[in-house]
Amino acid sequence: MPSTPLYFDYAATTPVDDRVIAAMLTCLGRDATFGNPASSGHAHGQAAREAVEQARGQIAAQVGAQADDLVWTSGATESNNLALKGIAQGCGQPGHLITSQLEHKAVLDTAAELERLGWAVTRLAPDAQGLIQPDAVRAALRPDTRLVSLMAVNNELGTITDFAQVGALVREHGALLHVDAAQAVGKVLIDLGRQAVDLMSFSAHKVYGPKGIGALYVGPRARPLMRAQMHGGGHERGLRSGTLATHQIVGMGSAFALAGQPGEAEYQRLDQLARRLREGLLALPGVSLNGCPVQRVPHTLNLCIDAKGFNSLALASELALSSTSACNSASNSASHVLLALGLDERQARNSVRLSLGRYTQEGDIDTVLAVFGRVVNGAAVALW
Repeated sequence: MPSTPLYFDYAATTPVDDRVIAAMLTCLGRDATFGNPASSGHAHGQAAREAVEQARGQIAAQVGAQADDLVWTSGATESNNLALKGIAQGCGQPGHLITSQLEHKAVLDTAAELERLGWAVTRLAPDAQGLIQPDAVRAALRPDTRLVSLMAVNNELGTITDFAQVGALVREHGALLHVDAAQAVGKVLIDLGRQAVDLMSFSAHKVYGPKGIGALYVGPRARPLMRAQMHGGGHERGLRSGTLATHQIVGMGSAFALAGQPGEAEYQRLDQLARRLREGLLALPGVSLNGCPVQRVPHTLNLCIDAKGFNSLALASELALSSTSACNSASNSASHVLLALGLDERQARNSVRLSLGRYTQEGDIDTVLAVFGRVVNGAAVALW
């Protein structure tokens, strides 16, 4: 049986932390907190409700929010849908939405649906370094702009959007700002008590929590307009009906409590590993960086291998990485993010994303550099 490839795809998903698993197990089994959180008439339900609210508080503490402003969802995709569709319905009539060409499909496809329903949609192009600049947002604002939706950290490039500055512009205009923060927790500063953000999407499985659970921050300016997309019971203060998955929620709360902040020891460790990896890979023939070299998180690296003989499949037996985002891989299409960045079809298909995480070690970097060196140099030789 072949050995398991070394994991460098943390941006796609992360393994669940053992400490998170232990917390989740307290909600599974007859002797655990297995009750329905909505069953307030007995101790089992009350205990489950307490566990849910503790987890809500853990997430709120990590992102500087009020716990009551967080709504449980099944993940960032549902959070993005609820944010955009919920506000659009609350506006009563179609308006103008600003987003970008770099967004996750969960935002782009939802924006296309709103467009079908009569909304005007502006999709901002990135600058040459793959950034959405605040000035571009400013220039796109119109009298009928109701909502702006931009991701905090790009899932393919690792580039950072200055959403705090964008938020100030949007708030001055009178519109709402939604931020997809699925890739941002523990990597950039999030303080919703100070930043001008009205809606923010979160996912547990990007931060060593379980799949199938997420949350949406709905701030006070957004709350009056928000309309539920799932009905049947009025859970989550009427914004998202459905029996709460206590074990997953507890797992998400635990994961966020362990996430840390930019600048802390774990972040610095990964930054050092990423710098060594980046320098080593960029020294190889035909290898270039996709996206801004400065305004980025260290965790994600996207490289174009510009050699005709290169095939990312040659890496697959030894390295688990991505040749596109998970949302594009199902359709086998070239990355829309890289195409928007200005790469042609061949360059986009010859690009790979490596993402580091909590369990990446120094020796893993040695292995990656050795594998890439062998494959890329082999492709270069084949080319000439």
